[in-house]
Parts: sequence; structure tokens; C-alpha cells
Amino acid sequence: MPFVNWLKKHLVVIAGLVTLGYLLLPNVIVTVFSFNKPKGRFNYEWQQFSLDAWKQPCGVADMCGSLSISLRIAALATIGATVLGTMIAFALVRYRFRARGAVNSLIFLPMAMPEVVMAASLLTLFLNMGAQLGFYTILIAHIMFCLSFVVTAVKARVMSMDPRLEEAARDLYAGPVQTFVRVTLPIAAPGIAAGALLSFALSFDDFIITNFNAGSTVTFPMFVWGSAQRGTPVQINVIGTAMFLVAVLLVLVSMLVNSRRNRQKA
Repeated sequence: MPFVNWLKKHLVVIAGLVTLGYLLLPNVIVTVFSFNKPKGRFNYEWQQFSLDAWKQPCGVADMCGSLSISLRIAALATIGATVLGTMIAFALVRYRFRARGAVNSLIFLPMAMPEVVMAASLLTLFLNMGAQLGFYTILIAHIMFCLSFVVTAVKARVMSMDPRLEEAARDLYAGPVQTFVRVTLPIAAPGIAAGALLSFALSFDDFIITNFNAGSTVTFPMFVWGSAQRGTPVQINVIGTAMFLVAVLLVLVSMLVNSRRNRQKA
């Protein structure tokens, strides 16, 4: 029974690897079909290996334009949500004020609320204000729903901080700004970075809220949805594969940096 004993010992690891493989399977399929050369309009069956789509990633009209819009919105929404969310998180953890409990509860509403409800609510707000739907209405909407995720990530990090470190900095005659920049901010940085990365991913990927508030502006997810109605070009798989590889590269770099820091501390 050596195999059974080995299986029992490594069952959790095997289950984790199987689950991870299942989650990554769509990415593998997208990567494989980015090298396909379909005979028809639909890139759903493997026909022939080709690098044409990789050589001309912007070979489809308006695709790179929509990708540029999505990247700009995601970057600006990430900056806005990260700055506002970090300040809100510090305020909720460090200060006592009226309606603090209510604010804590309301922060989670965008995370719990169905996207279609938020999308319709934001559309109603913009129409009542007479705002023209487009780039800036999408940006405002993305900042609003990304804000909750940043607050949650940063708040968890700030709550775990040891206040004695800041007290020690003040005892060593560090001013409020020096204490924040040299002690508080570096400790809170992992939570802020996590919130920022999550905001970028959510903003770049969003379709429902964007579709309601976009007007004539077309983002990359909207372009993909529209292309799927008449035939998905291979270049969409190329962009998806490139985004996946960039995300994996960032994770690997982060792991290497953390590993080097841990070795230096040891």
C-alpha cells in the first residue's frame, strides 16, 4: 500500500495542482489558438500553425484603438481609486468619527451589489446630471467600483501594522511626514500594491458597467464582445496571451524581489 499512503500524504497538493490546472486551462487554450490560422471567420477549430497574428497584432481595424482606451482608463482608474482608497482606509482605521460604522458598511456595497444594478444606477445618475456618456463617465464609474477593493486591501494591511514602530520613529524626532514616508508607507505598500493591481485588472476587464456608460466609446472588452458576433479574429487571442504573460512576469518579479529581501534580512 505504499501508493495509497503516498496519495494520502500528498492529496492536498495534488488537489491544489489539479484546481490550478483547471483554472489555467482557458489561458492555455487562448495561447494555443493565438498561433492558429483559421480558414473561416471563427477561430474555434485548429487549422494551421501560423505567426501572422503575432507579426500583426493590430491587423484588425479599431482593435488597438479600443485596447489603448482600455489601458488608459484602467491606468487612470487605478491611480484615482488607489489614492482615494488608501486615504479612506487610513481614515477608517486610525480615526473615530460619526457614521464610521455606516461608512464601513457602505464601502462593501459595490462589492456585494450585482454589476448590472450599479451600471443602471450610474447611468441614471449621469443622465440626470446631463453628462455626456463617454471616456470620462467610464472613468468615474470604474473609480467608484474599484474603490471598495482598494479600501478592503489597504485597510487589512493598516489594521495589522504595529503602532509601536511609528511611536519609535516619533521618539527619534521624526516629523509626521518623515514617519509616514519612511515607516507607515513602506509597511502599507504591499496592501496598496495589491489594491492597485486588483483595480487595474477589474477596470481593464469590465464589460457590464462600461457598456451601460460608454456612449460611443468602445473599450477592448466591448470590442471583443462585438467581434464575437461576426467572428473572433486571432489577434484577440494574441492580446489576451500578451496580457497573461505580463501578469505572470509581474508575479515572478514580485516573488524574486520578496525572496531577495528575505535572504537579506536573514
